[in-house]
Amino acid sequence: MIKSVVRTSIASIFSIALSLLLPLSNAVAASNMVPDYEVKLLMNPNVVLDADHKLKSTVLSTFNMPSSVTKMNILFMDTNAKDIYGNTWIARIRKTEGESDFELTYKKRYAIDNGNITEALYEANAEGFDSTEKNYEAQVEWGYQKKTLSISNSKKDSKSGYSGMDLPSTSDSRSLLKKNIPGKMDNWLYSGWGKSMLDNSRKYGPILAKRSVGTWSGMTLYIEVWPILNQAGTGTDYIVEASFKTKSAATASVKHDELQAYLISRGWFVAEDSLKTQLIMDRY
Repeated sequence: MIKSVVRTSIASIFSIALSLLLPLSNAVAASNMVPDYEVKLLMNPNVVLDADHKLKSTVLSTFNMPSSVTKMNILFMDTNAKDIYGNTWIARIRKTEGESDFELTYKKRYAIDNGNITEALYEANAEGFDSTEKNYEAQVEWGYQKKTLSISNSKKDSKSGYSGMDLPSTSDSRSLLKKNIPGKMDNWLYSGWGKSMLDNSRKYGPILAKRSVGTWSGMTLYIEVWPILNQAGTGTDYIVEASFKTKSAATASVKHDELQAYLISRGWFVAEDSLKTQLIMDRY
């Protein structure tokens, strides 16, 4: 009888221990985020823009684009030491023509080395950006040679006293971005890091860009013209970027090469990666 009780007790203890261990053994790490893809290729502004820095009619007709454009006024906020950008985040405010609200974007970027997108997704996963994340979207920005993984959180908000294409003042920009900041950015290096950086931030920009929308190879094609202060600070460099989006890595790869070849055949291509944000952070 005693042996039976002992056996029963040992079995019960083993059962309880096993029930405690099973959740740990069955625990599976969340999978990586699934990105979409945006291919971005540069066009030669000296060839594709007219004297008024607008796309030439030959470019518009080639891609079935109307003469009308959508204006976008864009600024970034960061400290003088560029602490936010230096930690591979950006805080951006954009006002798009025809929209009443400001678009606030918080973006974490990961370098993609040797074209290894999966490795960058694993790195993002390790820092909390996984498939369970509902507040961020993953995108691979696919340039001429460089690829970057961007994890973005976008919000919309408004502020009284502004109209048209006006962007908020420095203090209002800080206020809007702090009000809507996602937790991961705010607590990146320590609790409240993001708000602290924004408290000491200033404007980088603004840039009044123009977007044309057309088609190419059955896909929606965008061409944006960004006037950015030149290196000397005495004039303007025009960045012209053609882009399209797709959910398929295979499509991005094939169409990237096809669009590049097409632009080369027209004498419109610039064999460089687009570094708009870097230029803005360096020059403003």
